Amino acid sequence: MAKQERAIRTRNALVESAAALFDREGFEVASLATISARAGVSSGALHFHFPSKAALADAVVAAAGDRLVRITREREALPLQTLIDASHELVQGLRADPVLRAGFVLGAGGAERARVSQDLRRQWREWVEAVVARSERAGLLAPDVTASDVSAAVVAVAAGHAALGQQDPRWLERAPLTRFWAFLLPRVVGAARVGLFIASGAPEAEPYGSAATGEGEGVAVEAEARS
Repeated sequence: MAKQERAIRTRNALVESAAALFDREGFEVASLATISARAGVSSGALHFHFPSKAALADAVVAAAGDRLVRITREREALPLQTLIDASHELVQGLRADPVLRAGFVLGAGGAERARVSQDLRRQWREWVEAVVARSERAGLLAPDVTASDVSAAVVAVAAGHAALGQQDPRWLERAPLTRFWAFLLPRVVGAARVGLFIASGAPEAEPYGSAATGEGEGVAVEAEARS
């Protein structure tokens, strides 16, 4: 059992190290020697767990996928509030977690990687579309609003925050996304229902990567709109 636990710790350390270097240097530039040294393990141990850099990248994407599953978990809230809360967790995760950041980049494929195990951006988009469709079926959207338009806006804004945050981390703070939701919600649900939702995320929502500390506390849309 101790040997198995040691192997799991080694594997996790390599994934974390690889993610940090892929995030900072890019997949092509990051070397296996640097990854193993940063993780504090030998090159032989790295190759025991991962036969190639592509296999290590796949492990990073899989780990990021596990984080995305947690972010998009079911919640005891209206589906649109679930989307708001998850969007905040995603942006907070992209700010704080190199595994999540690297996973989204690697999972998108492109010239750096010929093999793609998961496309996290597609998974996020499909989840957003499903939640917005549930909101539409529940009668939560304004009559002249379509689910496809809401989904497109949310996906585009999340992608924009992620891209802008690479240059300016302030885009990955809670306030910019809160302002987006405060602006969008009256149009999406109508003025009569806007008070049902919290643009900054539900107060009971767990901040990314930690137990609830009060960081996730928010105010109602009306208060956000006035600020």
